[in-house]
Amino acid sequence: MNEKIGVIGGGPAGIIAAGYAGARGKDVVLIEKNNKLGKKLYITGKGRCNITNGSSIENFFDNITTNKTFLYSSFYSFTNEDIIFLLENYGLKTKTERGNRVFPLSDKSSDVIKALESFLIDKNVNIMLNTYVKDIEHKINKFIVKLNNNKEIKFDKIILATGGISYPATGSTGDGYKFAANFGHHIKSLKPSLVGIEIENQWIKDLQGLSLKNVELITFVNNKEVCREFGEMLFTHYGISGPIVLSTSSYINKYSKEKIEFSIDLKPALSREKLDKRILRDFELYKNKQINNGLVDLLPQSIIPIIINKSNIDEKTLVHQITKAERHKIIDNIKDLNFKYKSLRPIKEAIITSGGISVNEIEPSTMESKLHPGLFFAGEIIDVDGLTGGYNLQIAYSTGYLAGISV
Repeated sequence: MNEKIGVIGGGPAGIIAAGYAGARGKDVVLIEKNNKLGKKLYITGKGRCNITNGSSIENFFDNITTNKTFLYSSFYSFTNEDIIFLLENYGLKTKTERGNRVFPLSDKSSDVIKALESFLIDKNVNIMLNTYVKDIEHKINKFIVKLNNNKEIKFDKIILATGGISYPATGSTGDGYKFAANFGHHIKSLKPSLVGIEIENQWIKDLQGLSLKNVELITFVNNKEVCREFGEMLFTHYGISGPIVLSTSSYINKYSKEKIEFSIDLKPALSREKLDKRILRDFELYKNKQINNGLVDLLPQSIIPIIINKSNIDEKTLVHQITKAERHKIIDNIKDLNFKYKSLRPIKEAIITSGGISVNEIEPSTMESKLHPGLFFAGEIIDVDGLTGGYNLQIAYSTGYLAGISV
């Protein structure tokens, strides 16, 4: 008689785990509390689903911020090419965009879900939707899964793929951590990752809605540089957001009591000398205007008063009255616009949850619990996470695959 496998959670990790367990001839039941599979997948990549990243697997490790070495077996066992091949085998055409981000050709995340559902049907996986797991017990070599409809199902092995606690509306409400803890597992502190950052300085509010491109955001913890991100960012009512800010959040969520400060280089492509020459050219052009109007060709309108103010210059000063020392102060603030960290935005707004089941308690080549044989884990429930660009979804597929072939 075939072993009966229960997969709890119908996100990308659970789907891949269930499909590959089914491919090995197991009797697989996939239990999902929502009315459809992959609810969080629908909103990834702004609704287009950033399936994975097309760069080399070696490059993947540079984009994992928590416990990258744990993922060696996973990433090399089931690569980005493997997930693309699998999806294309079930009718999904893909394309690669800037930063090697892989998307469905149709730009519809629903098409990714359709391909994954076809994979499950093909592998004879029994899908139970609208089904909530209340508890899991282990008695006489069987896992007993208690459901919300007062039914119980017995399984030989269980794969927990219930996700984190970010975006709770998608069903990620932390149930899996509770089940894992009941089996003796330690849960590393749960923190938001890939999330906006709140800023102390009041002048930040004056920049709400301003988007900056091709800038560098440098982060200092206790005056020591910890990360440097280049690209796009956005000022919001609470502070800062956008791609390079989300990436920054996944580095600084490791700190709690430390002093965290930021600096933006608004013109990273220009050295101080080149920037000085550029400003001198603009100053010659606008020499009889007020200083606010002397920087309009160089900087966005809304940020100019802040640069002027931080340079201790009266904004009514005419351009030709600006001293060399004042000009250098303007350059200082363009190359080093600094401000103070307040906090990360709430975890419910985070793209992913950092923290989770300790990797020391999971066998990295199989995803099986070291504490409780027959119990497996996959995806965001594990204490691993990475930057934006498809890396976190690849973690889900790769760990799901190992769990699926190992049960």
